[in-house]
Amino acid sequence: MNSDKKIEYITNWIKQYANSLIFQPPSLVIGVSGGIDSAVTSTLCAKTGFKTIAISMPIKQNSSQHDLSIKHLDWLKNNFDNVQTLTIDLDKVFDSFSSLMKGFNNTLAFANSRSRLRMITLYQVAQAKKGIVVGTGNKVEDFGVGFYTKYGDGGVDISPIADCTKSDVWNMGKLLGVINEIIEAAPTDGLWDDSRNDESQLGLTYQQIEEAMENPSSKFYNRYLKIREPNIHKMKPIPVCILPKK
Repeated sequence: MNSDKKIEYITNWIKQYANSLIFQPPSLVIGVSGGIDSAVTSTLCAKTGFKTIAISMPIKQNSSQHDLSIKHLDWLKNNFDNVQTLTIDLDKVFDSFSSLMKGFNNTLAFANSRSRLRMITLYQVAQAKKGIVVGTGNKVEDFGVGFYTKYGDGGVDISPIADCTKSDVWNMGKLLGVINEIIEAAPTDGLWDDSRNDESQLGLTYQQIEEAMENPSSKFYNRYLKIREPNIHKMKPIPVCILPKK
């Protein structure tokens, strides 16, 4: 399926899901990070015609990353009449949380907590607006390496690009007209004070991971497994204890 067909298919899939809900018309609520995944997913949401609430949620964010999220919000507003954009600054919320948890200081935990604060914010807006939260995870992150430090970490209602590789997302972004600065930017989750990007955290590029996912003979396969194996539990349904009937 080429990128044009993927755009059409995913857009229709979102519409069909939204139309199946009892509470209509729903709004689609999505966090915009300044990266390609959220840029493409928010544009696909906007193309459905449903009200789309796109939100930038900076937390101690690198200014260049936040600038890209604002540029994309402006681009959405200029291209779609059904889009509402918001910027919700979570610096003070995170400062308060960090102070409260100073006895449990851990850099990775705090990075993940930033993501979960954003997730809470998205669900607060979605509940108030009778909407659904749209995830931005792609195939590599959701099924390959469990790289869950994205907006919406901790739960989303739908995940439109979860079966798309990063290459798919970049190609769709170009066809959708996403601004070049976002397409060319290094993928990043925006959750670290030192502004590290996704690939520096993973130790492989997305293309290398995609190759390893498809080809066990890839020279990157063993390195891919070292990233994947500690995160397999994230990619499985939550374990449920089923009590015996008697």
